[in-house]
Amino acid sequence: MDHGLHGKHVLVTGGSRGIGRATVHAFAKAGAKVVAVYHQPSDASQQLACELKELGDGHLLVQADVTDAASTAQLAEAVNVHFGGKLDVLVNNVGVDGRSAFGELAEEEWHRVMDHNVTSAYLVTNKVLDQLVEGASIVNIGSSLALRGRAFGVHYTASKAALIGLTRALCKELGPKGIRVNLVSPGVTETEPGGGLPPHVQQMIVGMTALGRMCQPEDVAGAVLYLAGATSKYVTGSTINVDGGV
Repeated sequence: MDHGLHGKHVLVTGGSRGIGRATVHAFAKAGAKVVAVYHQPSDASQQLACELKELGDGHLLVQADVTDAASTAQLAEAVNVHFGGKLDVLVNNVGVDGRSAFGELAEEEWHRVMDHNVTSAYLVTNKVLDQLVEGASIVNIGSSLALRGRAFGVHYTASKAALIGLTRALCKELGPKGIRVNLVSPGVTETEPGGGLPPHVQQMIVGMTALGRMCQPEDVAGAVLYLAGATSKYVTGSTINVDGGV
């Protein structure tokens, strides 16, 4: 499907792995020019750099800590220079998980999860706001757990629920400027084939889904492209659940 993304300028945080990586690939294959952000150098970031070269010109890989205001400001300047001050799509994808009994939840762990899952979206959006063109799209990546909750994951659940509020409020503030803000809420996603959850846990999750399989990064990327493109031009403040029908 043609989402009208050819030649569009796109910024994706957390772009070297999992959902972010699949999203970067999807935009590049749709003809968009992508700035992909990674935190620390790794085999994944090096491989993505090579892949972006093969996908055409106009792409850029940038290292930044989007939980830090100064680093995020440097990222915004790099985006400004690369795209000439015109940004069409922002995907706030950075996120981390966390597990802890609430009574044992350390303040440092609370802030770690909140900073990555909520503060990063605030910082990046705030720093590139003046670069967003009329008709631009912001897509935040949340979690289907935001409305269901998870034991031993209060801080994670709270952080993803906060993104719903951020999305709903910001869409009203930016709507008069023609900027749309939406949220994609994936189910448990198989970001690292052969790793992550134990087989018996994966089987339990699969058994809960109507479609009978785990969510893949490409499933999420497809929803992101829809919300970023012309086919969703009257959609804002919405949450799309990509959870296979849990």
